[in-house]
Amino acid sequence: MGIGTLIDGVTRQVELISDGVSETLFEPVIRLGVTGLSRAGKTVFITSLVANLLDRGRMPALQAASQGRIESAFLQPQPDDLVPRFEYEKHLSAMTGPNPHWPESTRAISQLRLSLRVAPAGVLSAIKSARTVHIDIVDYPGEWLLDLPLMEQSFEQWSQGAIALAQKPSRAPFAAEWLALLELVDPEVELDEPQAQKLAAAFTAYLQAARESGLSACAPGRFLMPGDLAGSPALTFAPLPAGKYPRNSLGRAFARRYETYKSGVVRPFFRDHFSRIDRQVVLVDALGAIHAGPQAVGDLRDALADILSCFKTGRNGFLSALRGKSVERILFAATKADHLHHHQHPALTAIMGALVRSARDKATYQGAQTDAMALASLRATVEETRSHDGETLDLVRGKLLSTGKQAAMYPGRLPEDPAVLLKPAEQGAERWLDNDYAIMGFAPAEVSLKAGDGPPHIRLDRAAEFLIGDRLI
Repeated sequence: MGIGTLIDGVTRQVELISDGVSETLFEPVIRLGVTGLSRAGKTVFITSLVANLLDRGRMPALQAASQGRIESAFLQPQPDDLVPRFEYEKHLSAMTGPNPHWPESTRAISQLRLSLRVAPAGVLSAIKSARTVHIDIVDYPGEWLLDLPLMEQSFEQWSQGAIALAQKPSRAPFAAEWLALLELVDPEVELDEPQAQKLAAAFTAYLQAARESGLSACAPGRFLMPGDLAGSPALTFAPLPAGKYPRNSLGRAFARRYETYKSGVVRPFFRDHFSRIDRQVVLVDALGAIHAGPQAVGDLRDALADILSCFKTGRNGFLSALRGKSVERILFAATKADHLHHHQHPALTAIMGALVRSARDKATYQGAQTDAMALASLRATVEETRSHDGETLDLVRGKLLSTGKQAAMYPGRLPEDPAVLLKPAEQGAERWLDNDYAIMGFAPAEVSLKAGDGPPHIRLDRAAEFLIGDRLI
């Protein structure tokens, strides 16, 4: 352990102890992390959650709201001045304005503080006054979580795993150009910067193509979301075959840049943000993976296992600050439930639970409470039933993103047994044998909100009750 890492750890413990004292003696803070892989709907989830906590008419499953104990809700300046503010007002306007459209997706970390004035429940209501509970919502790309396992891997270990992954049948077509370049490279030769840039560019193109095809395990995450690191040496490396890597060689340079990426990009994210989260929701576009085929489903399950292995789970209290915060509750949420008739929501929930079962069981065993559900942060469709060839079909109708026209969709029937999907994924099948699962892109529906109502949703109130309900008493 380096002296810098040791100092970071001591500083973090001091901050956590200070936070524990403040929350115990004054106003409690719930630090809620929201993440998921691309197209999972993180921005929409946060925007709708905040809007529905400010105006709680559609939140009956949140007990503090249904019991009338939330006296007021308001936004406040966030506590971390160096973190960009989540653009709540801009995103809400995009979703519910006169020409509704989906807001821009998450590209970097952001934060928002929502404060609730909550009256105590039960017998405490006679002796205690209302208190303020702060909810600090931290939004960050799920791709960044895929980087956290790198902290425990050497360049050689990471390279070996990344090359083996790229050679899988589901990925080889996207990695062909990079793998071909790799065959011509001798990592022990002297560093040639144009060659290094060409290798890094081919590796990045492979990751981008894999993600666009519906695959999920695409790391390092900043290669896909470089921000102000674009073109820097910290992102100019790629996996290489094992070797001795003499001084001034290509291999030595890439190994050094990999370590720089870990120390300058991954570790600060873990130290400053991830390690401080105590409630977490992981959003998953399970329907998109199912539509993409068995290999995408298998890749999603592997990515979720990698993500969830990063969480330190357990219960937080004042003394737990001495050991560092643990995640107390984790919600695994399959988004876009409005793309299915409600009759199929139990099947989607079961599939979501099966995708994360091993990692979820581990988290539960370590003391964290977990749940899986299907939800829609902003409902974009309505349901209808039609008869077709003597069969009754449960459909959803909405405005298509592609044409702007109204259309009804029957996506296919999800199996009640998740193994019907997971077994072909484990076996590396290229397509579903018994069924095809369709999906359409719907635009937000025009809504007219009455006073006291937030945007329409599916089970967002249940999600809120699980994530924060126990702290609103």
